[in-house]
Formats: sequence, C-alpha cells, structure tokens
Amino acid sequence: MADGMARALWERYEPVHDLVYFAPEVRRAADALGMRGYWMGYFALRAAPLGAVSPSVVTSCFYVFHPDRVARALPDAWQYAAPGDVLAARLDALDAAMTGLFGPDTVGSADFAEAADLAWQAAAAADTTGRVLGAANQALERPERPAARLWQALTTLREHRGDSHVAVLVSQGLGPVEAMLLKTAADESDEAFLRETRKWEQTDWNAAGARLRERGLLAADGSLTPAGAVVRTEVEALTDAAAEGPWTALGPDRTARLAGLLEPLAHAVEGSGLLPPANPVGVTRGSYAVGG
Repeated sequence: MADGMARALWERYEPVHDLVYFAPEVRRAADALGMRGYWMGYFALRAAPLGAVSPSVVTSCFYVFHPDRVARALPDAWQYAAPGDVLAARLDALDAAMTGLFGPDTVGSADFAEAADLAWQAAAAADTTGRVLGAANQALERPERPAARLWQALTTLREHRGDSHVAVLVSQGLGPVEAMLLKTAADESDEAFLRETRKWEQTDWNAAGARLRERGLLAADGSLTPAGAVVRTEVEALTDAAAEGPWTALGPDRTARLAGLLEPLAHAVEGSGLLPPANPVGVTRGSYAVGG
C-alpha cells in the first residue's frame, strides 16, 4: 500500500506481540512448564506452532541466532512440555498479561473485541506461501477470549512479516550477522546487546563486518556508507511490500480503524517498562505516523 500502512501497522502490533518475550506472566508460565531458563522458554514458546522441531529448523526460521544458542534449548524443551501444552500456556499467559497491563475494562470493551476481530481477519487473509512461521501460527485455532485472539492474530501478522524479511535478507546476500550489523549501523538497535543475546562470537562479528566493508556497505568506523544506506532502505521497503497483503485484503478503512485501536495498546506496552531499551527489533517507539 503506497500510503505506508504495512509499516504503520507493524509499529503498532510489534510492541503488543513483544509481551510474549518480556511479560512476567509469560516467564512464570514457562517456568511452570519446566523450561530451564529464559532462552529455553523463548525458543519453546515461539517455535511451538511448528511442533517438536529440531534446532536446525528453528535456527533457519529465526535466522539471527547462533546455532549453539538454539541447540542449548531445543530439542530438550520438548522433553519438559509438548508443543500443544506450550501453546495453551502461551495463550493463558498472554491473556493474563494483557488483562493486567491494559485493564479488565479495556480488554472487555467492544473496541478491544473489534480490534481482535479485525486483526484476526487480516491474519487469516495473509498469504503464507513460503512463510513457515506465519503459516504455522495462522493454522492455530481461533481463541474465544478477545485478548488471546488479538495477541495470536498479531503474532501471525508479525511472523508473516518476519518470514518475508528473512526472504529479503537472503535475496540481498545478507547473512544473520551482516543483517544485524546493518541494523545497528542504522541506529535501530544496540550492537553489544544483539551480539550477546544472539550469542555470536566477536570473531564472527568481525568477519561479517569485514565482508560488509568489502561490499562497500560499511565504512571503516562501522557506519553505513551511502551504498549501505541504500541497501538498508531497500531491505525495509521490500519487507514492507511483502507485508502488504493482509492490509490490502482488509481494506484501507478497516486497516486505519485497526491502527487507531492498536495505538493506545502500543503506547501502554511502551510505557510499561517491560521492553528493553536496547530495542532488539528495531521499531522506532512512538513513531506512529503513516509511513514512519
């Protein structure tokens, strides 16, 4: 959509989706399932729609994590809880987290139910061809509870977009570390935070930086060159274009309505202090202008 709604909606739904990584209710649910530490819970909760898959599948889908980081969590997590149990716990935890954060009056309101239904319609319309995580989430049953329904719909849209982003990175010849270096060079995230949490060695980081400098995309000081800025802009534009389908199907009026309904929820998440300041995803917080 030429009006930039694909990006505008992402900026609104990404913070709400991110509660699955940072809300204390979710961490308690993962612990109750028997997950050993934050990262085992992270990988199990996010990968559960795929079934009891191997670490190599998750490494491929998630893209930016070192294989060893994934292998420390999977397949061991499936010994503690089956994917179906993880999915049920995930929805219960997000329902509780959203009710606690937004308030029962908001979650029980007609506007909230409308947001959940609009998001579900958009997610159901997403073309998941070649988008594995998006397809796995889209195939899940429609939750009856509005908070759970909204979160699951937004997660389907988020993973649909993420799958598209990975496809764009591959088409541009940008591996996991190269992609993160371009993100940090564009001041969209913190370099040390990404390297540590995605568990890459400094030698891997340095080698990727050398490859980007050889391509003329990074300067000697690690900043983006003009050519690098062009590539980074093209990656984001192509990702936005690949994410347009659900919003084209929903139509401009209903898309704008959903954007308005999601905006205060995104603000509430961002103001809660739950999301880390290092911003691993790259959303510009509070940047809700269309095309922003």
